[in-house]
Amino acid sequence: MRVLGIDPGLRNMGWGVIFVDGPRLRHVANGVIRSETGELGVRLLALYRGLRAVIAEHAPDAAAVEQTFVNKDAAGTLKLGQARGIALLAPAEAGLSVGEYAPNAVKKTVVGVGHAAKEQVQHMVRMQLPGVHFDGADAADALAIAICHARHLQGRNIRVVA
Repeated sequence: MRVLGIDPGLRNMGWGVIFVDGPRLRHVANGVIRSETGELGVRLLALYRGLRAVIAEHAPDAAAVEQTFVNKDAAGTLKLGQARGIALLAPAEAGLSVGEYAPNAVKKTVVGVGHAAKEQVQHMVRMQLPGVHFDGADAADALAIAICHARHLQGRNIRVVA
């Protein structure tokens, strides 16, 4: 089974694909879809098209997206929510089930601590996916989200073999 993890962002949307075979995980690919500054609609379209291309190329069986946390900047939170909408829409359009996880749930699953630092998360992703090279911090976060989803599927005894 291939799992796509998505770290939504308006400027940088991280993505990571892993292959799950029982308890074994293997890195397939990762990257960052970037949108240029400018009109919001054009930026969202770039993210949507980029994510559709990732899905077409890597043919995941399931997807997972990190939930948005609300911060003090309401306008920033709203824009991030729109990018998150793209992260939910593209996999749903492809017929994929989409899991959603809070940032603390991802950290707890991958590291064992819900308030782990980014460096700790990246270290544990490297431990679980030997030889992986990240295409940026957002891609590393996306791989952590994919790992989290794979572990939750395993915990619910959902078949995760090819």
